[in-house]
Amino acid sequence: MSEGKELLLKVNNLSIVFGGLKAVSEFSCELYQGELMGLIGPNGAGKTTVFNMISGVYTPSGGEITFWDSRGKIHQIGTMRPAALNKVGIARTFQNIRLFGNLTVEDNVRIALHSRRTVTPADVIFRLKRFREDEEVMIARAGELLSLFKIEHKKNELARNLPYGEQRKLEIVRALAANPSLLLLDEPAAGMNPQETGELMKLISFIRNEFHLTILLIEHDMRLVMGICERIMVLDYGRTIAAGLPDDIRRNPVVIKAYLGEEALHA
Repeated sequence: MSEGKELLLKVNNLSIVFGGLKAVSEFSCELYQGELMGLIGPNGAGKTTVFNMISGVYTPSGGEITFWDSRGKIHQIGTMRPAALNKVGIARTFQNIRLFGNLTVEDNVRIALHSRRTVTPADVIFRLKRFREDEEVMIARAGELLSLFKIEHKKNELARNLPYGEQRKLEIVRALAANPSLLLLDEPAAGMNPQETGELMKLISFIRNEFHLTILLIEHDMRLVMGICERIMVLDYGRTIAAGLPDDIRRNPVVIKAYLGEEALHA
């Protein structure tokens, strides 16, 4: 799977302890450029905790996280905060949608574009030419992203008024606005019906190819996971219990017992 691909993320023996409880224990993985990998497991297995450590929400109690940015520069990111990680090329969505509900769809995207701006405080205060030109670029880029996701016609609506599926789309658009090379998707199909999930599968594959992304996703919908992921890792009680190709995971007796159930063999 990794032959001919460059390493993008290396997680080595990552652990975190909350009040004496080891929520994740010695988690390791490697992600190569262009891969789409799934992280699955029962509720409380530690999946989102892993995401929170990679994305700077939590600081690991032990282990290392190494990230290679788009220029090949190496970053030890275990102690970096989310804003700094966003700048080096890591973006994420959340299981519980975290849009700015009282802002317009367009403004939600423009906020995410802010980290890429080059204007100075003086440019902004005095509304200088460089500021006006930068504003035009941001508006155009926001429109391009919204158009790709077919929600550009709702750019002036408040984010909270969008249907649930479109709010999910907008959260992904906002993550992409940061121009990441690694995208972390935390349960993107949560709350979606089968038709919406099918559309999401196509969308995730599309954005990986369109934006040349590496994607790590958490998801409970096995149709989505088995349908688009190239590799899968399985967590249970904070430990990795299996890793491999989708067919191998589907038939792994340890995974079936801990998570998938016997029906997975016939899915």
